[in-house]
Parts: sequence; C-alpha cells; structure tokens
Amino acid sequence: MSPRPVLADVEKGTELPEQVHRVTRADLVRYAGASGDLNVIHWNERVALEVGLPGVIAHGMLTMGLAARSVTAWAGDPGALVEYHVRFSRPVVVPDDDAGAEVVVRGRVSALLEDGRVRVDLTVTSGGDKVLSLARAVVDLS
Repeated sequence: MSPRPVLADVEKGTELPEQVHRVTRADLVRYAGASGDLNVIHWNERVALEVGLPGVIAHGMLTMGLAARSVTAWAGDPGALVEYHVRFSRPVVVPDDDAGAEVVVRGRVSALLEDGRVRVDLTVTSGGDKVLSLARAVVDLS
C-alpha cells in the first residue's frame, strides 16, 4: 500500500496508480452470497444469453465497489471517501474460465475543493470498454 497522499502534494491532474482487478465466476458466487443478489444473470450463461446479455455479467455494485476500493487505496483510508457517483454504461462480462475478466481503474484529480477535499474522476474499463460512466469521487485528504 502506498503512503497516504498529502494534500499539499496533490494538484489538479495528479494521477492515481492504475489498479487492475480480476473478477472470476467464483468471485460472483461469493459476492452473490454476501450481497444477497442471487439473480441468475450473474451465474447462468443460458439465462444471461436468453435475456439479451453477452454472457454472465458481474454485479454492477461489485464493479462499483472495485472502483471505490481503488480510490480508498490511494487515499489510505476508506473513511476519506465522502461522495461517490457512477453510472453503469456496460456490463462486465465474466467468462467461464480461470482467468475471468479484468476491471481496470484509472483516476485523476480533477478539482481541488474546499476543506481539504479533492474530486477524482475515474475511468473504469473491462475488455477495453468503459463500464462505468461519470464515475466521480470526493476524497477528504485533510
């Protein structure tokens, strides 16, 4: 884990370290159990295809959580994340193999706000496609 960023050293344009998260079907099973979201599109290929999806997909909230974890890892404190917004633009398709899918999270400080807070804009992709749009976090670095 990298040291917590110091507000005085953070400026507009500061880039967060890229984070790559691997999501497998086993992860989907664990997340379903923890979240209570047992929707079959997250584990049954046939049903996912029947409803028009490209295959089994990761839970949107799992994808959102992975992106948030990238921000809190950079901030050094989960409590530093004080606002968080995303829109789901594409699903993360998780193949039935040991490799799974990659979710890549990149971030950049886009604004210095009041009271030691910064806004971080995120780019979250899987398979080269943007899976979260308008992903933004406000982080308290004071």
